[in-house]
Amino acid sequence: MSSDAVTPKPVLPQPVSSESVNPQPPALDPAKPHTTAKKVPAWKRKSTLVLLLIITALAVFGTTTQTWIHVAIAQGEVAQTDLDIPGSKAAVAVSALALVALAGALAITITGRVARFITSTVVFLSAVGVIALALAIVADPVTAAMSEVGAATGIEGAPSQATATVFPILAAVAAAILAIGAVLVFWLGRSWTVRTKYDAAKDPSAAKSTEPVDEIDSWDQLSRGEDPTA
Repeated sequence: MSSDAVTPKPVLPQPVSSESVNPQPPALDPAKPHTTAKKVPAWKRKSTLVLLLIITALAVFGTTTQTWIHVAIAQGEVAQTDLDIPGSKAAVAVSALALVALAGALAITITGRVARFITSTVVFLSAVGVIALALAIVADPVTAAMSEVGAATGIEGAPSQATATVFPILAAVAAAILAIGAVLVFWLGRSWTVRTKYDAAKDPSAAKSTEPVDEIDSWDQLSRGEDPTA
């Protein structure tokens, strides 16, 4: 064998890094949300529907502060010639039903599933009552104004000409929207998550629920010390 032969060098093993053995997960971008909750359409969210109920209930109540019936009393019978009757006097029950609907809308934010169904039903029936009363005044304003005309003139059944203004119609429209909102709450409320910490304590799986979340869900989770984005 020739003395010029090259002796091969031993191949040393390369060090294996811990990152190649246990690869690290990619870092999360803090600017991007990392929640797994499903995106809920705005019209299905509890916050949207509750806000709709509150606004329409307040709109119905607001119309009762305006003139619902304008009465022109025949001259020569009494000194009173014109009389404007607000909705709070022309249809006293409308104001009461609007307040009931408003209270029900506020209660929906904190009630459980069964109570939510009952409350939404009450709101719906209140809206139907407002529609019936408002349309009755539009159909027969003379009869609706009779008691107020007698109190103002002191003559029962004094000749008068009564006409309904636009506000009873606006009240009926707002009440119709209120009724639709109550139906949506009744139907969509089945998928809403638990609202109170007491219900969450009874249902341990509620904290890990995969149901859609909205702004009210996030507020409730924050109040319990939970991360709504986790």
